[in-house]
Amino acid sequence: MPPLQLPDIPDLADSALAAALRQRIDRKTVPRGALGRLAALALRLGAILGTAEPRFSEPQLVVFAADHGIAARGVSAYPSDVTWQMVGNFLAGGAAVSVLARQHGIAQTVVDCGVRHAFDPAPGLLIRNIAPGTQDSSIGPAMSAAQCAQAVRNGIELVDGLPGNALLLGEMGIGNTSAASLLVARLGGLDVAEVTGAGTGLDAGGIARKTAVLRQALAANAGAAAPLDALAALGGFEIATMTGAVLQAARQRRVIVVDGFIASAAVLVASRLAPPVLQRCVFAHRSDERGHARLLQLLGAEPLLDLGLRVGEGSGAALAWPLLESACRILNEMASFESAGVSDRTAAND
Repeated sequence: MPPLQLPDIPDLADSALAAALRQRIDRKTVPRGALGRLAALALRLGAILGTAEPRFSEPQLVVFAADHGIAARGVSAYPSDVTWQMVGNFLAGGAAVSVLARQHGIAQTVVDCGVRHAFDPAPGLLIRNIAPGTQDSSIGPAMSAAQCAQAVRNGIELVDGLPGNALLLGEMGIGNTSAASLLVARLGGLDVAEVTGAGTGLDAGGIARKTAVLRQALAANAGAAAPLDALAALGGFEIATMTGAVLQAARQRRVIVVDGFIASAAVLVASRLAPPVLQRCVFAHRSDERGHARLLQLLGAEPLLDLGLRVGEGSGAALAWPLLESACRILNEMASFESAGVSDRTAAND
């Protein structure tokens, strides 16, 4: 198999486009600065899409699913079978994210990246299964280097096959908050206790046991420090596939709408491989998972919403989607002082 080729992701800096976007916002029929963070969002979307008149086409919400060997150590309140059962729920349209995607007209795709189950073909399901779950990272690497590279490659190719100019990230995998906590601790240089939370609903004792298992995983993979090495040793198939998807979406200048803790961990890995990835990201919300606020700080990200969610699936990304659409409409449809015949502020007050 050829070596993994990562997408080239250039810097988005474009002073002329930035000036054009700022001029359009500043001439809208509101007091200067009154649009607040909605204006900042509009400027960001225009910069990502490379136009002063940004519009969305065929937004894609992708739920990346996989199982984790470390789940056998009791790091989740739910059994691993929930992963494949929830895939069925997504496909049936009954999951939280499925309801929200349907509400907002967002296409939903579910990707089996490494679920411990054999799925029958179904509309909206892509099979990219590398293995029936990762190995237990508390005793050694979760994936081989080759498996990790294939998962990243799968994510790159997957995005290539999707239409549209926006990618909303979702995930499902019992044990994946553990993988995310491990990646954030290793790549962020943090104590794992600082970024380990309840996940699927552990009590204080469960969190303490989970933290102890994660310390074992970090010790068992002490030499895995570079981004791809850490991803292979500590991550999951869905996080690795999502990392590839993020890299390719960034290369294609799609708007990347980042959901919660696990999706943000994939973005952390991708941004360590290619820092300009972060220029293409909109962070949907701050989840209630303990490590997410700290991870957002590491990424220099200010999320749009804070609803106390700990659902995952891409639900926060879908909830935030109308704000992105509103920001584009403000740029494209709201009148300027000139077009509306409305008097601007007087020169004496400038």
